[in-house]
Amino acid sequence: MYMSSKMPGHLIRRLHQLSTQIFMTRMREAGFDLTPVQYAALDALRHRPGTDQAGLAQAIGKDKATVGSVADRLEQKGLVTREASPSDRRALKLALTPEGKELLEKAFPIVEHIQIEMLPGLNDKEFQQFIELATKAARAAGVVAED
Repeated sequence: MYMSSKMPGHLIRRLHQLSTQIFMTRMREAGFDLTPVQYAALDALRHRPGTDQAGLAQAIGKDKATVGSVADRLEQKGLVTREASPSDRRALKLALTPEGKELLEKAFPIVEHIQIEMLPGLNDKEFQQFIELATKAARAAGVVAED
């Protein structure tokens, strides 16, 4: 029998809390007003320009309502544009603005650097093992795509 502190769900939740705290702290220190979900949305749009809000929700693993408010905030910040799809006027296509692209370029090195900080106590080999096992589990659950 597992103690609750040794259960995968508990550990995943605690690591998520740690990763969010580190992300927010490092972004604030760098002078960026950016949440992890906003960064994920911007990064997804960099790879899939013109994605609608439903596609973005699927890409970042959030519900449509959350993505709608994230898109609102990113648009207010001047980082994305939204326009009606020519094929479906109800769908809004999202694209990065030049400011959004610039912010991603500036934030990426920070995000890359903090990945190791999010898994303290692991050596390089253990870090790679964690990534491999987390990727395997996420793919099996259908929450990340194959490369």
